Amino acid sequence: MELYPLKVFLTVATERSFSRAGEKLLRTQPAISIAIQRLESDLKEKLIDRSGRELLLTDAGRVVLEFAKRFQNLESELENSLRELKDNYAGRLAIGANETAALYLIPHIEQYRRLFPKVKVQVRRSESSKIPSQLLDGELELGVLSYDPGDEHLMTQVLYIDRLALVVSPRHRFANRTDISISELDMETFIAHNVVSPYREAVLREFQRQKVPLNMDVEMPTVETIRRLVQDNEGVAFLPRMCVEQEIKADLLREIRVKELNMERKIRLAYPARRALSHAAKAFLDVVRRGGADTGPIQESA
Repeated sequence: MELYPLKVFLTVATERSFSRAGEKLLRTQPAISIAIQRLESDLKEKLIDRSGRELLLTDAGRVVLEFAKRFQNLESELENSLRELKDNYAGRLAIGANETAALYLIPHIEQYRRLFPKVKVQVRRSESSKIPSQLLDGELELGVLSYDPGDEHLMTQVLYIDRLALVVSPRHRFANRTDISISELDMETFIAHNVVSPYREAVLREFQRQKVPLNMDVEMPTVETIRRLVQDNEGVAFLPRMCVEQEIKADLLREIRVKELNMERKIRLAYPARRALSHAAKAFLDVVRRGGADTGPIQESA
């Protein structure tokens, strides 16, 4: 089986159109149709249902699509490796991270770029739960996780040890307190992040255990919007301290220790255990292992 028809099929499936796939691949629509027919003939399976108005994949088509994506990732890895042979530590590096986790990469990226300016660093916004499979499928070389994936096919390197911080506005009634009991928070309005996370679940459990109401009257999609609302004294919030460090230093927010909540978490850089990493990825791991500016303790774990 040739690889070109797989590339054509992937483009047709992604674009949901033979004509748009032809435009993207600079081929005529008949040429695209012939390539798909050849692939279906080689596999002895119908991959696309052409009976309706909308282009739909068959069950076999959905299976082939997943493998076509893997072939595309391998092709990208091959091109990157060949570039590195011509120019050591050139090429590109793809790292997956969600909005919050990307912050932990900043000091390491700054140091890495000073050492290897020819490498194109791409941090892709990825859901934390999907990063392990994206690493194993070759879509990413490295990924940032706030949990231990518990997979023998993945290795992790601790980037940062963070803690959960209760933050309030400097105008809040608790602003001049250094610590507080969880029972004193029963009347507070919490600005919550509407993304499920281990931090959020742990806070919910502790409030339930202490039998204290947790009034999450406002939920926001980003950390930035939560910070702004807390600064405006519209409520209080639990956030990873890394995300509010600059605001605390600038006295835009105040941090208060909650006696019953002492939550730390390890932010991990994950990578495949059984696949050779590119020079660019290995160099980034070396930077992390040596430690960057303003990071927590670095340690390695399997």
